[in-house]
Amino acid sequence: MGQVVTTTNFDYKYDDEPHASRRKEMLAKYPQIKELFGPDPYMKYLVPLIVTFQLVTAYYIQHLPGPAIFFLSWALAGTFNHNLSLAMHEISHNLAFGHGSPMMNRLIGFVANIPLCVPSSITFKKYHLDHHRYQGDNKLDVDIPSHLEGFLFYNSFTKLIWVILQPLFYSFRPLFMHPKPVETLEIANTLWTIFFNYLIYNYIGGWAMAYLAGGTLLGLGLHPMAGHFISEHYTFTRGQETYSYYGPLNLLAWNVGYHNEHHDFPYISWSRLPRVREIAPEYYDMPHYTSWSGVIYKYITDPEIGPYSRIKRGVPRPSGDEKKVE
Repeated sequence: MGQVVTTTNFDYKYDDEPHASRRKEMLAKYPQIKELFGPDPYMKYLVPLIVTFQLVTAYYIQHLPGPAIFFLSWALAGTFNHNLSLAMHEISHNLAFGHGSPMMNRLIGFVANIPLCVPSSITFKKYHLDHHRYQGDNKLDVDIPSHLEGFLFYNSFTKLIWVILQPLFYSFRPLFMHPKPVETLEIANTLWTIFFNYLIYNYIGGWAMAYLAGGTLLGLGLHPMAGHFISEHYTFTRGQETYSYYGPLNLLAWNVGYHNEHHDFPYISWSRLPRVREIAPEYYDMPHYTSWSGVIYKYITDPEIGPYSRIKRGVPRPSGDEKKVE
């Protein structure tokens, strides 16, 4: 079953989330960073190309043997469906068409959502922006695991199960921890997804549908790309709550690995994030990662790391066993 996790509660801080103050300080020192603000000019073309690739691939793989379909669903569909989920992350910040065209950003988000087979573009945006504004907040940041997850996934074997099931926890955790009213665009996103699922199933094939849906489940679970879920904010270094990854998978992940840079400047598109580190290197001289697979392995095997390895805010100062990080 593996070693029992020794971290049995969250770390608690009693200050503001760190990136707003970093942003203010960096802009005062390096005002040229403002020139990087704005959408990526190519994203609105790249997303439909990737969606088309996924649908065409799904058409051609459905006649392969079952084991081959399963492997390709993990290796190929998983990689590019994860890519599209991260495209939706960029789009949630209006970085496809810019802040002046919010509805165009929502529509390209719908397009990116097609191969994932699960309606998520609008709901992700609704909760993700809170993650930026209220990083670590006890109620509003639903990126943080629940106490139930900390209780259930307490050793190496159960942490492996948790990693495999990550897409389910990311989907359902917000509904239990901080439910919000359903928006009209969420209903539209759901109907859009059902319509395209119908088209895929009836006009491409059932195996094609299984290949794509499986790619979503497998690609956001035990998959190298999914290492960013853990690497971004789990406290492998005590007191540090945001980490960047500088490795080759950024090429497939819209540079989401530049995560400190992204939280410092969420209105800089993926293609310009590396420039932030080049301009202000001293602000990013901190622990970081070069392997997402290595992050997953360490998370599973290290008894000091588990679902509780996160920093929280917005709770009263501790009187008992809660850990405080100044």
